[in-house]
Amino acid sequence: MSEPDPEFTREILRKVRQIEIRSNRLVSEVLAGSYHSAFKGQGIDFEEVREYQPGDEVRTIDWNVTAKVGTPFVKQYREERELTVMIAVDVSDSLLYGSSNQNKREKLAELSALLAFSASRNGDKVGMLLFTDQTELYLPPAKGKKHVLRILREILFHPCKSRGTELSTGIRFLNQVMRRRAVVFLLSDFMVLENPKEEESRMEIFLQQISTTRRKHDLICARIHDPIEKIIPQVGLVEFEDLESGECLTVDTNCRDFRDQYSITYRKEEEELKHNLRRKGIDIFDFPTNAEYANALQEFFHMRENKRR
Repeated sequence: MSEPDPEFTREILRKVRQIEIRSNRLVSEVLAGSYHSAFKGQGIDFEEVREYQPGDEVRTIDWNVTAKVGTPFVKQYREERELTVMIAVDVSDSLLYGSSNQNKREKLAELSALLAFSASRNGDKVGMLLFTDQTELYLPPAKGKKHVLRILREILFHPCKSRGTELSTGIRFLNQVMRRRAVVFLLSDFMVLENPKEEESRMEIFLQQISTTRRKHDLICARIHDPIEKIIPQVGLVEFEDLESGECLTVDTNCRDFRDQYSITYRKEEEELKHNLRRKGIDIFDFPTNAEYANALQEFFHMRENKRR
């Protein structure tokens, strides 16, 4: 077995440390309290009964105790504070694209770090699944800073066995291994669902799988995109390469009809994905690689908190 490259090792440590410092600061300054408010009380445990007081909800009355003592008693519950958070990350080759100084996989690593450090600070367990069109790596939920740093390191640098994407594969695996209810974050660009050759069948299978996940867990989808994927700039003849299949196509970006049709198709598929997820009761938040993802995450947490009221 060959010795690890010292320079590559230093690069891993440098990137992990940079993201750790930034994430801890953002958790403290931007997300303080937001995570707790968004996900508190995912489960509740029965604690005791007490005598009914005006204003108590009728549905909390313990009819067995009430019948025995002759006066109304209500059940009291205690929030189950410890949550299990599972971060499922698409690490297929399409995530290696980036038109700026960071690619989509690096941005997803930073988002994952924010989620993991928020959960860890709240005393929750955090697990991770990396997938392409197969299961690449699974880390069972655990606590501790060391575990969170390993999650971050693996998202950034884990060498994948495959280049392609199959979202249903990752979701199916989670459905099999996650027995306890969890908050599941599915992080991807979701581009595989936009393949016109297989769109209908893949979308259908994906929706079937996430419907099962939704019944067992609190599933949240985070969709990342690069601005150039949304609106193609006018820069003349350009050769596009599919990072997963290697297929190349040369197009004339000076053609306005092509650019307009591309934008229309992209928006249609984007809205269709969001519509299908919301129809299943699944929350989704979307952010570009050139935006401040911490603000988008904070807004999402506030939206979740308002829905729970």
